[in-house]
Amino acid sequence: MKDLTIKIEFFSPWHCGSGLSAGADADSLVIKDINGLPFIPGKTIKGLIREAVEDYAALRGLDMDLEKAFGKAATAEEALPSGTLFFTNATLKEDEAKSILSNHVEDLLYINKVATAIDEKNGITQEHSLRTIETTIPCTLYGTILYVDDDMESVLESALGFIKHMGTGRNRGLGRCKFSIEKGGKA
Repeated sequence: MKDLTIKIEFFSPWHCGSGLSAGADADSLVIKDINGLPFIPGKTIKGLIREAVEDYAALRGLDMDLEKAFGKAATAEEALPSGTLFFTNATLKEDEAKSILSNHVEDLLYINKVATAIDEKNGITQEHSLRTIETTIPCTLYGTILYVDDDMESVLESALGFIKHMGTGRNRGLGRCKFSIEKGGKA
C-alpha cells in the first residue's frame, strides 16, 4: 500500500461551495480554510474520483469492487462506510500558502461572477433572478489518497483523466480542470 499525491490544476475560475452567502455581496461563497485560503474537501474529491473510476471500469469492462475501495454508495437513510481509500483535503502548496498569507493577498484569489435569467418570451431579465457567485481564480491544489494498492494505483491514474470539470457551474465554463498523480513525492 502507498499514498498518492494528486494534483488538481484549474484552468478557469471555479466554485466549490461552502453553503454560505455574504448577504448583498454574494449569494454563494466558496469554501475556505481558517486562513481564508481555498481548499477542496476530501469527500468531494472522493466522489469525483469514484465516479471517474466507475466510468473507466465500465468502459474497460473491468469487474471492480468499488465498495471495498470507496465505501458503499450514498443513500439518504444510512451513513457511508469509508472504504479502504482515504482522501485528504486538497490545498495550495505550503510555500504558496505562506507567501499569499504573508503578503496579505488572499482576497485576490476570489472573483465574483454575476448572472441573471433572461425571459425567453421578451428577452428581458427575469425579476429576482440576479445571482452573484464567488469563484476562485485558476490555481493548483494538492491532496493525498491514502492506502492505495498497486492494482488500484493504475486504475486511478487512468481514471483521473475522465475528470474535466468540478464544482458548481461546470456546464457554464467554471471549474475546468485536470486531475493527475504527482510523481516524485508529496507536494
